[in-house]
Amino acid sequence: MDLKRKKWPAFWQWKKFFKVLSNKERIGFLLFFVLAVASVVFLFSSFYSKNTRITATEGGVLIEGILLGKNQSISINPVYANSDAENDLLELMFSGLMTYSKDMEIVPDLARDYPEIEDEGRIYKFYLRENLFWQDGTPLTADDVVFTIKTIQNQLSGPYLANWVGIKVEKINDLTVRFTLQKPYAAFLENCTLKIIPKHIWEQTTNLPLEQSIGSGKYKIKEVKINSAGQMQYLILEKNNLYYGKKPYIEEIKFLFFENLQDLVRAAKKGSITSLNLSYNEKIDNWQENKLSIPRYFAVFFNQEKSKVLAQSEVRMALSYATNKTEISEKIVNSPILPDFYGFKQPSEVYEFNLQKAKEILENAGFKDENGDGVLEKMVKRELAFSFKSQLATGSQGKEVTELQKCLQGKVTGYFGPETKQLVIEFQEKYAQEILGPAGLTKGTGTLGPSTRAKLNEVCFGNPNELLELRMTLTTVDQDQMKKTADILKKQWSQIGVDLQIQTYSPSDLEQDYIKPRNYDMLLFGEVLKAVPDPFPFWYSSQAKDPGLNLALYENKLADELLEENRKLSDPKQRKEKLEEFQEMIIKDIPAIFLYSPDYYYFTSLDIKGVTPKKLVDPSKRFSDIEEWYIKTKRVLK
Repeated sequence: MDLKRKKWPAFWQWKKFFKVLSNKERIGFLLFFVLAVASVVFLFSSFYSKNTRITATEGGVLIEGILLGKNQSISINPVYANSDAENDLLELMFSGLMTYSKDMEIVPDLARDYPEIEDEGRIYKFYLRENLFWQDGTPLTADDVVFTIKTIQNQLSGPYLANWVGIKVEKINDLTVRFTLQKPYAAFLENCTLKIIPKHIWEQTTNLPLEQSIGSGKYKIKEVKINSAGQMQYLILEKNNLYYGKKPYIEEIKFLFFENLQDLVRAAKKGSITSLNLSYNEKIDNWQENKLSIPRYFAVFFNQEKSKVLAQSEVRMALSYATNKTEISEKIVNSPILPDFYGFKQPSEVYEFNLQKAKEILENAGFKDENGDGVLEKMVKRELAFSFKSQLATGSQGKEVTELQKCLQGKVTGYFGPETKQLVIEFQEKYAQEILGPAGLTKGTGTLGPSTRAKLNEVCFGNPNELLELRMTLTTVDQDQMKKTADILKKQWSQIGVDLQIQTYSPSDLEQDYIKPRNYDMLLFGEVLKAVPDPFPFWYSSQAKDPGLNLALYENKLADELLEENRKLSDPKQRKEKLEEFQEMIIKDIPAIFLYSPDYYYFTSLDIKGVTPKKLVDPSKRFSDIEEWYIKTKRVLK
């Protein structure tokens, strides 16, 4: 027997393999082969899946849709920026001494740790991190911090001026800054979230081209596109490799600008953008909806100094009861300290919608529709600046004679002589029908009797009787949601005899021509609190004039004391008690009608991962954890 070693079949022999098999054998072999390959693939995939995990990796572009009015420009300077679009860019491009975590806690940013606090809360000493750089490679030092604060303090007005009035800032060395406060302020750390600007850039100019703006944040400007009409088209940010902290995964963020909300939402539904934020919920198929809670409320603020009818407490109370807030929003509020958001106690009294009660309040206050025009009115006695009460004649002297001579434009001596008598006679004969006629006289007497005094009081100081009509003007910004809210209020209040006229203006016109001079009867507007609730700027009496934000011109000494104490106290529990007490006081006084606190909705395409719902101090802080967002993924060994 040949015991030669058997060889592996040659390639030409394998080619004849299927020819020597029967049909059944061929089918069986193919089935076996497919099962074998599938088993190998399955075993490998199972091993790979069990021993690896999906993780974020660098790359990808986030395309954010942003609303920007046709004539609205962008200034990327934290000292002046005040629009949503500007704040979004600032959050990505700049850093502050402190910043907000994704849980709305105040944490160190440029500062290496929390500050040293001395002198019972009057001195804050910050130590900067080492090796901080601006995006052009220039070192970031204490000089930049001092320059930023002093730039704000040298302004006549601005969004941050009120936070830094009376605060002394000084450089100790390149990495140390000290702030000295006039008195303790528990929320001062939140002031220090202000974005810092580069001294070496802004001390040379007050108007820097957008594409030359530099910061110290996670992203920097790569490209800016402006059309021939000067309208912003898009802006691209890229990762800042000089950023001190964790670098983001997303390589670029492209901001596409839209003039109106309809175009913005349409772009999202077409897939032209991958993210946008809205102040209302919108159905966008196959997108992720992230609800952002913000300490913001909208209210109607009453200007009792300008509107005499709103100075009537009964009118303000009736308007409160006549307001059906649930028709405006699902998320209604009844207090300026937002108890639901901060976990405070709810107010003990609220003005629940009650149309009949509102009508009864006005009726009991004397308001009636006398002429049948649908608007309620009442006659009230007006307190005159001065009135003649004595029977003056030749020889009289004193204050009343002086006022008489002023009114009749005679020589002011304080003595009733022949000249004054002649002026009185001329006055009596001018109004003979009202003064002389009832007494059966044809010539003036020169003596101030009852009828003469009454007419003099009317001519010199005005009619003591004044008609108060429930005719009011509501001023607000020219935006869809604000106009819709104003229209609802107009309809609701008309049911109790109120004629409400609505005036809308662009944000800039509203700010300059109406809010700053407090030129409105009522203002429909929003206010935003912070991580540490401090209603002082909005309700303290000293803030009733610009640049203060006391839009209702509210004055109450006891409320002032509570707001001052809230600022001084470091214990959150004690601050909570003071604010709850303040809440009860302000609701009783009715300087405003608190309406609703809308959520913001941040929509992202399913490609954007790592975005989570959160509480924010303002919409731009949705980017506070941008370094955790990602688009690209990879598998790594566990």
